[in-house]
Amino acid sequence: MDEEEKGKVKRSAIVKSSTQILWNLFLLSIGSIICAVAVNAILIPQNFFSSGFTGIALFIHYLFPSNPVGTIYLLLNIPIFIVGWSLVGRRFFFYSIIGMAIFTLALYTVHLTIPIHDKILCALLAGIVNGVGSGIVLRSLGSAGGTDILCVILQKLFSIKVGTTTLIFNGIILGVAGITMSLEGALYTLVYLYVNTQVLNLVVLGLSKRKAVFIISDKWERLSEEILRKNKRGVTIIEGIGGYRREHKQILYSIITFQDLPVLKKMVSDIDPEAFVVVMDTLEVMGAQVGNQPHW
Repeated sequence: MDEEEKGKVKRSAIVKSSTQILWNLFLLSIGSIICAVAVNAILIPQNFFSSGFTGIALFIHYLFPSNPVGTIYLLLNIPIFIVGWSLVGRRFFFYSIIGMAIFTLALYTVHLTIPIHDKILCALLAGIVNGVGSGIVLRSLGSAGGTDILCVILQKLFSIKVGTTTLIFNGIILGVAGITMSLEGALYTLVYLYVNTQVLNLVVLGLSKRKAVFIISDKWERLSEEILRKNKRGVTIIEGIGGYRREHKQILYSIITFQDLPVLKKMVSDIDPEAFVVVMDTLEVMGAQVGNQPHW
């Protein structure tokens, strides 16, 4: 490779890296602004709580209204980032610092009025808005700080699952808030959190959610060829033995995206209507082709 070609490759890499950085900053900014709208326009006017560090910041703000939510959120994050410096991946760490800073700034500057007074409608809308914002943030290579960093730290130190940490943390916040502040507010917050979780999963996973498929068929050879050739998906052939007749069976195992599932089912039905097919949800898939490798 001559110097000119090396220069082109280097410039191409720089452009690609710069584009990726700008895209992630865009996702962090838009997501943080949307989350700030949910907090300032709905949660605070309705005296609702929230999950994670935002929930703690709101709780302290309700007790001491002179303290802005943004300032409290920033102060809560400082010790977590200090501890997380040596435990969290550098790229995720720095993007999360930027995300936390943008979200804090948005809490100070983004102020809207949403003319909805029914509390259950407010809880539903807050869940939708915050779920969209949080989902956009999580599609970047960082986070907005808070419990995202805490979950990673606890998993690295004590092997505590992210979902377990989130559940316990949010349970404590809602319990304390319900006892000391307003039980009604805590219950409305449960509605908000449920909707928020569903919308967040939809934004993050969307139609790219992976499915695990098991196929038992006498025409397994043709089916495996079709999966590889037409569906362009990998397939693993597992040796099995029938429990009743003790016959040897070949089991096809493949991971596909949600939108590919109808195509696969029709293909199996056309080739072998008697095929036994099992489709299962996947919690997480790690791999180059259809995986969703954790970025922290």
